[in-house]
Amino acid sequence: MTPFLAEFIGTSMMMIIGNGVVANIVLPKTKGNNGGLISIVLGWTIAVFVGVYITSSSSGAHLNPAVTIAFATAGKFSWSLVPTYLLAQLLGSMLGAFVVWMIYKDHFNESENPADQLACFSTGPSIRRLPQNFIVETVATFVFVIGIFHIKSAGVELGSFSALPVALLVAGIGFGIGGPTGWAINPARDLGPRIMHFVLPIKGKGPSDWAYAAIPVFGPIVGGILAAIIYVQFLQ
Repeated sequence: MTPFLAEFIGTSMMMIIGNGVVANIVLPKTKGNNGGLISIVLGWTIAVFVGVYITSSSSGAHLNPAVTIAFATAGKFSWSLVPTYLLAQLLGSMLGAFVVWMIYKDHFNESENPADQLACFSTGPSIRRLPQNFIVETVATFVFVIGIFHIKSAGVELGSFSALPVALLVAGIGFGIGGPTGWAINPARDLGPRIMHFVLPIKGKGPSDWAYAAIPVFGPIVGGILAAIIYVQFLQ
């Protein structure tokens, strides 16, 4: 695969599994209804594992604009490739969200809760206080990217399980500090599906909450850049 195709497919697969788990839990009349946080964290852990596993040899498995920008900031990735990666990740996340909607279309139409419908696409805070929400996303992504830098630098090859450390890192962040905002830690993961929520014909849907949308976009980018600076200056 070309790096663009790898990032596109990998991000799509990640979104289909991750947001599919959320839809299975929060939408009515599904087999997994009311599964809870453990199901969501486990689902996203598997989603990240699959995405990283199938793309690591082709693109480095960024699957996340915050990771791409952080690696470029640290001098470990060419800035000339950043736009290509970011576009692939955004389009991939949009496709993944579309597939989830297509699979759960009847359940979306059965839902009488616009907030639950939106949750199947993008993140939202448990307590809405934008400065605090921004800090949470920044810190969560900082932890995520610092972890990735050290996982990459360790150079440990585990065969088929080489993607496992990154997936477990996502799980740890979800269990530890994912409660306040839903730990987007990935601008494409939130923005692409939010765009699809806005354009898709979902029965009874509410607004796409664009007033919050900047938090899971810019918080992770800032967190990734901070992680890159601190890693380069003090930790590598």
